[in-house]
Amino acid sequence: MIFNFYYRVSVKKEILLLENLILHTEALFKLMTKTRAYLFDFDGTLVDTMKGFADIAGRVINRFHPEISFEKARERYLETSGNPFFQQLEMILPGDPTNKEKARIFEETKIEGFFLSKFTDEVRDTINKLRERGNIVGIASNNFQELIDRFVENEKLEFDIVLGFREGFEKGKAHFDYVREKFNLKKEEMTFVGDSLKDAEKAFNYGINFVGICGTFKREDFLKIRPDIVTINSIKELLYL
Repeated sequence: MIFNFYYRVSVKKEILLLENLILHTEALFKLMTKTRAYLFDFDGTLVDTMKGFADIAGRVINRFHPEISFEKARERYLETSGNPFFQQLEMILPGDPTNKEKARIFEETKIEGFFLSKFTDEVRDTINKLRERGNIVGIASNNFQELIDRFVENEKLEFDIVLGFREGFEKGKAHFDYVREKFNLKKEEMTFVGDSLKDAEKAFNYGINFVGICGTFKREDFLKIRPDIVTINSIKELLYL
């Protein structure tokens, strides 16, 4: 009975995966056939940290601004995700004198949960298989560089390049330029994979391919960015391209 239950669940998941691929086979083919390098966002894409980070942001903003409910603050954090938190605060509360202090509290509070997170077996398998195929695989994150380096080292998963945030060097054009130059890539040979609407905007504004992982946002949300946007429900769907 237990075996049959898990077998049915597994088959159902595979059917949903294939149905999702069929929905945008043409777009996938057009965008992905030339991909040499996959660059991955980190939070919400490679590790499941976004819910916890949103809770922290909601509490911090509500603490300094009781007129903004925890729920609303959390919602605004997710809407502006894909940017460093100090930049998110300037979008949510432009020019507020406590933004710097809020950002400090957020960054300090999130560290404990950050290092409790792990790469799933599905993520490990996908990254390893993409590299075995000869693809360049990297991370582009707005977490501080030292945090990302430490996390990847602890998890012992190999990437070709790992980029984090430092002043004047963040996820988006700066990271994309660096990867293109280092690996001698054309824009059409790069695909950025992320979970946020801001990730999509950064990729499209730069002129590279983008694949949205549904979770933080639904496919319907991504479609508001571009009607031909490619989305997947699971990172392993990249292996079917």
